[in-house]
Amino acid sequence: MSTVAVSRLIEKMSLENLTPDIDVKNRKITIPDINRPALQLAGYLEHYDATRVQVIGFVEATYMEGLSPEEKKERYEHVLSHSTPCFVFCREIKPDPFFLEVAREKGVPILVTKRATSDFMAEIIRWLNVKLAPCISVHGVLVDVYGEGVLITGESGIGKSEAALELIKRGHRLVTDDVVEIRKVSEETLIGSAPDITKHLIELRGIGIVDVKMLFGVSCVKDTQSIDLVIRLEEWDKDKDYDRIGLEENYIEYLGNKVVCHNIPIRPGRNLAIICESAAVNYRQKKMGYNAAQELYTRLQASLNKKDDDNEE
Repeated sequence: MSTVAVSRLIEKMSLENLTPDIDVKNRKITIPDINRPALQLAGYLEHYDATRVQVIGFVEATYMEGLSPEEKKERYEHVLSHSTPCFVFCREIKPDPFFLEVAREKGVPILVTKRATSDFMAEIIRWLNVKLAPCISVHGVLVDVYGEGVLITGESGIGKSEAALELIKRGHRLVTDDVVEIRKVSEETLIGSAPDITKHLIELRGIGIVDVKMLFGVSCVKDTQSIDLVIRLEEWDKDKDYDRIGLEENYIEYLGNKVVCHNIPIRPGRNLAIICESAAVNYRQKKMGYNAAQELYTRLQASLNKKDDDNEE
């Protein structure tokens, strides 16, 4: 299971730590959901999910100021659970001393941000969804082609890295070679990235490891990219029927999300880079509402109907 240390959250969001004596490196966030404990502070103590990051805004902080000492003791003791990763106070609001005292007893870090509550919640949810998303690793090459994430897969030695290198030379950007880490950040979106150890590196058989960032410049690499299209390279089989029109889309599934997939047969003389570019542009065109295969089908139907009308006359 993926986890994020509270120390990474502090670093990423530029948070002020009001409890520096509490270890934030070993305190882990395990779920991307956050909670505003307004109901719990008001006295409704059922169904409190203490394992979430707790966010305090202006309304909650104002309400806390009006609580009696007895109410503060009861409710602070409940919301400041040992399993709570941390509390974040927005708009530079500082908690009262008793809240800090209970937090230190429970070992819960108390953090402060300058951001407005809604802005901070949107950013932390987006970031945690990426960091804690389900993740798998697949063998392939991920390239940003005209803004579309193209994942090139196939057997070892079939030419994936060579195709990626040609795409880089044509102005496109490498995300990762050999190993692609795929994260499901939503029901619609898969994000691909490189393992730290192979970041910006590409392997070319007969040459060895090439550092794309150093060789071609920072404009030719990218850290992450959504996976929009999969191109599966395979050896040409003369006995196999290949799709030549493309009326029906084929899909491949990663982590429950379906991605459009094209099976491309490889034989001498085929320019893989141009094929990948054309597939990316064609996919982009379909997203914008134009389908060349459907246009051909419409023209064919119109031609057949016209012939039928001519024969009737």
